[in-house]
Amino acid sequence: MATQSQLFGASPEALLVSMARTGDRDAFAELVRRRESWVRTLLLRCCGNATLADDLAQQAFMQAWKTVAQLRQASRFGPWLKRLAINTWLQHVRRNDPLRYADEETDTAGQIGESASIAMDLDQALATLKEHVRLCVVLSYHEGMTHGEISDFTGLPMGTVKSHIRRGTTQLQELLAAYAGTPREENST
Repeated sequence: MATQSQLFGASPEALLVSMARTGDRDAFAELVRRRESWVRTLLLRCCGNATLADDLAQQAFMQAWKTVAQLRQASRFGPWLKRLAINTWLQHVRRNDPLRYADEETDTAGQIGESASIAMDLDQALATLKEHVRLCVVLSYHEGMTHGEISDFTGLPMGTVKSHIRRGTTQLQELLAAYAGTPREENST
């Protein structure tokens, strides 16, 4: 006889969402199990701090549980959850939470010179970007969202989104080129 977790594990997501909308905690727990890694990774890319990403993911899932009954289309659970996670991040930024990491206030140019021999991965490079720039870059490259979708999600004007992505991409290229020991060639325009 199959256990409840085995049945839920084989169930389509839309069915689980429909069950969760009626208050089924086990169905929602299965949705969390399926989506928690994705949400945490998205938030980690936004904030650059694993502990904070875990806290924000938990907040996003708590908000999802409170409002899942309002979700009209079960098939839209993924985009709806992404919006909740991004809104949770943006609320955190707006509150200027004192638990935010202090890396933003450091001089990244000095860090590059000092840490050229230390492995700098993408998450570390992303952590040096300002919040809104980082968010736009993550949504564009990590989540594959269009400029219009990012503008809708964040409430930022389209031109600002494009500027943030361009600026963030340039900064990441410079940071990662310095890390790799290959200076970035200047574009001659």
